[in-house]
Amino acid sequence: MPGRFDEIEIGQVTTLGEVRVDARALEAFTEAFAPGWPVERGAPDSMVFAIWSRLDAISAVGWPQTKRLGVDALRWVRNPPAGEVLRGRMTIMGKDPVGDGKGIVIAQHDLLDEAGRLVFSCLTRSVFSR
Repeated sequence: MPGRFDEIEIGQVTTLGEVRVDARALEAFTEAFAPGWPVERGAPDSMVFAIWSRLDAISAVGWPQTKRLGVDALRWVRNPPAGEVLRGRMTIMGKDPVGDGKGIVIAQHDLLDEAGRLVFSCLTRSVFSR
């Protein structure tokens, strides 16, 4: 878990947890938000983003992160099938102090499949307390 801004180190890697792509959730998500997407192709990009968002939100509880400024450079590499376990990680790419009480942290977030292959990645900018 990242600490306060001054304790965070560039290159630091944090695990965001893991989640299995649930077959029932895939069917329900597809029906509600990706009509026409064949579930045999795996989770649609929008569901992969939702999975990452959930892992990110759960892992950030208790972090001294006060605001998410942006999510950029989104990349979808593959659509994981139902039953596959996805693992999230965050790598600190840069940081910039902003006044006495806070700083901006730039991080790359990745979702990896069971074989360690990239499924999804993005860059975030967040404000952390000092």
